[in-house]
Amino acid sequence: MLFKKQSQEKAISYAVPQPDARLEEELSPSLEVTVERLRQLCGETADLQVNRLTVAGAPAAFVMFEGQVNDQTLILGTASRLNQAALGDTPASRLESIYSGLFMAGDKKKFATYGEFIAFISSGFAVLLLDGAAQGIAFGIQGFGFRSVGEPSSENNLRGSREGFVEPIRVNMSMIRRRLKTPSLCMQLLKIGVKSQTDVCLLYRSDYVDKRMLQQLQSRLEQVQLDNLLDSGYLRPFLESGPFSLFSGTGVTERPDTLCAKISEGRIGILVDGSPFAIVVPYLFSEHFQNMDDYSERPYYAIFMRLLKYFAFFLTILLPGTYVAAVNFHPELIPDELLFKVAQAEQGMAFPLMFEALFIHFIYELMREAGLRLPRPVGHAVSIIGALVIGDAAVTAGLISTPMVMVVALTTISSFVIPSLYEPVAVLRLMFILLGGMLGLFGMVLGLAFVGVNLCSVTVLGVPATSPETPLSIYSLRDTLLRVNWRELGQQQFIISRTEGADMGEEGIE
Repeated sequence: MLFKKQSQEKAISYAVPQPDARLEEELSPSLEVTVERLRQLCGETADLQVNRLTVAGAPAAFVMFEGQVNDQTLILGTASRLNQAALGDTPASRLESIYSGLFMAGDKKKFATYGEFIAFISSGFAVLLLDGAAQGIAFGIQGFGFRSVGEPSSENNLRGSREGFVEPIRVNMSMIRRRLKTPSLCMQLLKIGVKSQTDVCLLYRSDYVDKRMLQQLQSRLEQVQLDNLLDSGYLRPFLESGPFSLFSGTGVTERPDTLCAKISEGRIGILVDGSPFAIVVPYLFSEHFQNMDDYSERPYYAIFMRLLKYFAFFLTILLPGTYVAAVNFHPELIPDELLFKVAQAEQGMAFPLMFEALFIHFIYELMREAGLRLPRPVGHAVSIIGALVIGDAAVTAGLISTPMVMVVALTTISSFVIPSLYEPVAVLRLMFILLGGMLGLFGMVLGLAFVGVNLCSVTVLGVPATSPETPLSIYSLRDTLLRVNWRELGQQQFIISRTEGADMGEEGIE
């Protein structure tokens, strides 16, 4: 009965994205008919502009969306030169002469359907229509506003570039091309989104990329059925191997230099128009503990920082659960003086230790989410109130013990050392608290085994996320936990490729 009701609600309230068949219609030779049909398709929208003019004695029009086109370039570079470029006896020949003789934009294209028409004017193109010609010319003279190139907000560094990706995809493509001046850098544009028709760019180096991996990625992107694609995060679930893993085999970056480094290792970058975050496929687990500063510092300091990040990762997921397990089931593991102070602090607490740990972590997640979503001045106020008022009041009221507050503070600080792993860390932390509170250290060991198996199961495009540790590659370990000097690291290029038998294994996962 329940499944029948669910099917009925799905049929009534939800619809599978379907392309609009009207967009496949071809333009009419009549200018008035074309403009009227366009208005019907756009629903008489207020921002559609039709600027009429006369070219070689015949009616013509520039069609665009308001605010999308650079008006100065349109007037000075186009309208003033149309009569000089319009040569020919028929409208079709005049249109062809304008297309070949008028150089006002580096990006100009001819089209013949309403779907292409709407896609062009929505992307900041100005479209020229001539009465009597069943085609139009789209000129790329974009003039819409966008955020200027600045320092990335999520990947700060001490040395290196301060440039970060922005929302327009063409600007992001130019930043990659400026850094990789090689003819092997390929950029392939796709349209994803049945209605949004969002530009998606695949970036790879043809001399390094694995051809089978590239073909499989292209096949997956062609099968994406989304009505609207508004962010790069929409695509990540379609690229991963399965839905039951805590970890992802894809990564994101806001830095052009990081994406260039990944592309030069045989990976594939994905840029989505409207998103400042690029997707990197495949992404190894060990790369969460690396950043661009590692390659600018001395090797011994880079090794120290990577070891510190690994320590912070295990500390943030294991410390609360280990503390709960040791106090409840294994007090012999705690030194006598410390055990006496812990027992004294836990006396008179209103709730069991496991509930205390879950409660304080739940409160912390509430404060973090509130501080993140609210405006910055208010967000700082929420953090101060949560840390000083709520924390002190909870200890004074006997809801939380002082040692538990210290454990939560250390855990919270450690979780921000690897921000790209915050999502799995937040879930694992709660899971280990439950295991430690119910099964003790034996449950913690079982949980670690589960995490290891779950991580080893992550395979994207035939590449295990745990490479090069499993399967083990001794030579590749020189840039994982350790980092050798650039004299040795730069001699041979590290290349990502599919493992043998990956097709069968990945089909089994999916």
